[in-house]
Amino acid sequence: MAKQAKTMFFCGECGYESAKWLGKCPACGSWNTMVEAKNLGPLPGSPAILGPQARALPLGAVAAEGARRVSTGIGELDRVLGATASGEGGVVAGSTILLGGDPGIGKSTLLLQAAANLARTATVLYVTGEESAAQLKLRAQRLGVGGEMLLLAETDLDRIQEEVERVNPAFLIVDSIQTMYCPACAGATGSISQVREATSLLTRLAKCRGCAVFIVGHVTKEGAIAGPRLLEHMVDTVLYFEGERHGSLRLLRGVKNRFGSTDEIGVFEMRATGMEEVPDPSGLFLTGTHEPGCAVTCALEGTRPMLAEVQALISPSPFSNPRRMATGMDGNRLVLLLAVLEKKGGLKLYDKDVYTNVVGGLRLEDRSADLAIALCVASALSDLPLPAQSAVLGEISLTGQIRPANRLEKRLQECARLGFSQAILPPMDPLPAIPGIKFTFVSHIREAILLLRG
Repeated sequence: MAKQAKTMFFCGECGYESAKWLGKCPACGSWNTMVEAKNLGPLPGSPAILGPQARALPLGAVAAEGARRVSTGIGELDRVLGATASGEGGVVAGSTILLGGDPGIGKSTLLLQAAANLARTATVLYVTGEESAAQLKLRAQRLGVGGEMLLLAETDLDRIQEEVERVNPAFLIVDSIQTMYCPACAGATGSISQVREATSLLTRLAKCRGCAVFIVGHVTKEGAIAGPRLLEHMVDTVLYFEGERHGSLRLLRGVKNRFGSTDEIGVFEMRATGMEEVPDPSGLFLTGTHEPGCAVTCALEGTRPMLAEVQALISPSPFSNPRRMATGMDGNRLVLLLAVLEKKGGLKLYDKDVYTNVVGGLRLEDRSADLAIALCVASALSDLPLPAQSAVLGEISLTGQIRPANRLEKRLQECARLGFSQAILPPMDPLPAIPGIKFTFVSHIREAILLLRG
């Protein structure tokens, strides 16, 4: 006797499953997001994609050549996708890559440019569920890209699977996963069950046929990829395209990568001709001003040193609870640094509103930026600028002590390359020899504030 379908409820924000309807999702706390769907279990015929029955092999008998990398022709994209020990970066054959980002941020533009480069040496199938083939052609003409890529305007996954088996592409691009529909799965297009099954089918295609699959995913209002969190566990690589929609700068950041580091970022600039690489982005995050409330630091994004400017604004607060607002950095970290400045540095900030910002839309996660943030706040409070052409590096502890940053020599070389003549940092041994840079050592936050006051 056939097993009857069981009714389940899924959260439209995070994918939480429940046997009954709930007003509030227990996982993400969203209200009125539970939708009803039929849980049909495994789809009939799905294992057929895998081909012959798999057999266990000794580790030494497994060929590693199948995990080769292919360059996309876009250096910043290759950097984020990961690189081998020899420095060769790109897409790993048979991998599944999920690319998310806000609408209009440039996801389709970037993948269309990458597809044109890949089509010069391999077969590329671009499946679009949001645009017609004619619309995609117009975009390609606007971007000035050509190539012999294959276009398929289709949302039916059965038809897409048939076309993949017929064409046997080396690269498959699906734009977007929320428009794909599986006839054997219950639920409307874009529902939790449909998105999950579509991703599962595309992942099996990639592993079975050795075809690298790029999947475009929409994001929710919180910035996470729409659909259950299970999607990020199913794929090999998850990339996020970030940036202000009305600005020109775009950052490509990896949050998961089975074949490389997640610390690397790619920097792009949106132009009329598409996404242009910015291989030397340090200058983009500097304003060149020498005013109170500004400090320059050097952060490491993976293996790349990037100079960033931190700004602070201090104003008297008319309220009993002053505001602390941080843009481009962790707000909790800012509150911690302000507490250290008050307790260990002797600054009075309890009646001041503090606003901090990282220029250019860059987000600082590196703890070596602590000293720069603290000094720009002290500079704004005292209305005294830091020494001209100076870079600030160091991590601040709760006791007010300043610890050195890791890979300091690489950071200082980048500062010297961009014309900085002074570095404010904690004492260290041995001291790297960087021509053209004068070192000023501070071991405690009080010493750094005294340096600011002259």
